[in-house]
Order: sequence, then C-alpha cells, then structure tokens
Amino acid sequence: MTRPTIRDLAEAAGVSIATANRVIGGGGSVKQSTMQRVKDAAQAIGFYGLGTIDSRIAASRPKYRFGFVLHQPTRQFYLNLAQALRLASERISDCAIDLKIEFLDDLSPQNTASRMLALAESCDAIGVVAAVHPLVVEAVETLQLKGKPVFALISQITPTGQVHFVGLDNWKVGRTAAWMFEHVCDQPGKLGILVGNPRYRCQEMNESGFRSYFREHAPDFTILEPRSTFESKAVAEEMSENLLKEHPDLKGLYVAGGGISGAIAALREAGKAGKVVLVGYELMDVTKQALLDGTMTFAISHPLNRLADETLTGMVRSLKAKGGGGNFTSVLPFEIYTRENI
Repeated sequence: MTRPTIRDLAEAAGVSIATANRVIGGGGSVKQSTMQRVKDAAQAIGFYGLGTIDSRIAASRPKYRFGFVLHQPTRQFYLNLAQALRLASERISDCAIDLKIEFLDDLSPQNTASRMLALAESCDAIGVVAAVHPLVVEAVETLQLKGKPVFALISQITPTGQVHFVGLDNWKVGRTAAWMFEHVCDQPGKLGILVGNPRYRCQEMNESGFRSYFREHAPDFTILEPRSTFESKAVAEEMSENLLKEHPDLKGLYVAGGGISGAIAALREAGKAGKVVLVGYELMDVTKQALLDGTMTFAISHPLNRLADETLTGMVRSLKAKGGGGNFTSVLPFEIYTRENI
C-alpha cells in the first residue's frame, strides 16, 4: 500500500490541500476545530505527519494563567479542590491553562484582598473563596476595571450577581439539611448550629434555609443560636463540647460551615457518637470514616470535578468575551452521602 498523501489527508478531513498544508507546516492561521478535524483524519488514514500536527495544535492553542486564592492548606477540602482544578485544566483541550494556586493561613479580608491583587499581576483571571467584606469587594472592583474576571467559589462575594459564582444553592442546602433532621430524629428537640464565620454568604444562607424549613414544616424543634468556629477545628470542637454540656438533651448538630472535624471529635469524646444526629459538609477522609462508624449521619458535598470544570470553562469564556459582559455563574447540584452510598 502507498503512504497516504497530503491530498488523501485533505479529502479525509474535508478541507482544501492548502489548509492541510497550513496545519502541517504552521503557515497561516487555522481554526482549532479545523486542526482537530485534520488530526482526526490523519489518525484514521495513518498519515505519517501526525506528530507534526499534534505539535502544531499544541503550539496554536490559546494560553491562559488562572490564579486561585483558597483556604488553609491543612484543610483537606481545599487540597481536594486544588487537585480537582489541576485535573480539570488537563481535560480542557482547546487551550493551555496554567494554574497558580495559593492557600491562605491568614483569612483576614486584608490579606485575602492583597493576595488577589498580587496574583492578578501575573494571571488572566482570579478565583477566590472569601468572606463578604468591603476590602474584598474593593479588590474585585479593581480587578474588574482592569479586565481581570473574578470568580467566587463556594461562597458568593456579593448578593447582587455582579461577580461570577460557581457553587451551590445554599438556601436549598440548608432546607435539605433541615429535612434530614426532621426525618431522622426520633422526636422533636434541640438542634445546635455551628457556623465558621457569618460573613461567608454560603454559611449565612445555609442557616437561613435551615431555619425557614423548621418554621414552615417542623415548628416543634428548638433551633439554638449559632456558634462561630472561625473555620477552626479546635474552636469547633470546643463549641461542640460546650453545646453538649449545656444541652445534654441535644438531638442534633448542624455544621453549617467550617469545623466538621472538630464536631466529630467532640461527639466521639463525649460518647455521643451515633446518639446525636450530625449533618455537615463535604466527603473527605474524616467524614467518610465518621459516616461509616455512625458518628455522622449525612454529608452534603460539592461535586468537585464539576465545580472545577465549570470554573475553568467559565473563566475561558469570560476572557473570550473581551469585556462584552455576560454572567458565567454556575449553580451546581449538590451530592448527599450516607454510610450506605460512599
């Protein structure tokens, strides 16, 4: 058999010979979709220049650098999120994405805003998990004026939709958590709530949805005032211990923000594992084990792979819009885990 020629390649790909030559030789611009079609045809007919075509496609892909400001590197959820973002960047074939990810131990709004602005010096778009605060909003506005898109992950930065958001409908999440307590608790009673920081809009909406469900469907439950964990395992453990001491008849504990590992530790230490209904967030090593041994009843989780995909594709689309506007917010379905489905 004779070796396939350029003419054979062009016919198989449905393009002109000149276009096939440009794909192989790199002369002139060719659409990514056309180059991909030529590559597919080259694979199908066994064309000898497949490696050259691959190199040409790789060299012609748009290149972006995206910066991310995440929470502490000691928290498994954010390590998992970072890994999901890295894997998502490898799945995108029509552009090359370089990620610059920072984990902040200091979650103050001053530091968060400062790191966002610093990252934007070398990045095309910024993703951030942050509390609502004037300094953070000011940093967002500064970046937007410079044409740098900002994406709020997990928690909205503003309530008006002015910043792209990728995360959950947290009001619905809170109501779902409330439904779980109503249907699992053997009878109405006291329910404690832990929040990380009320300035995180996701946590505020979690609590709001939680309370609204009980007002509507289960008013016999007593919802205690929330206690702040400041996103700390140690503080969450202390707050949980105090709740158990002050309310020995506590029926359930809802961890509406950071601190689930501390709550788990407190229930085990007090001998209340499996006796107090515990609902919290994210499927991680610590929550998996707690679900399996009965300490935790339900875990509500972000679909991390989808969150990462939606974030990166949204950033690319926002940059391609070139200031033409558009809202690239993506509200994701959440996952629910028990010990029976992990």
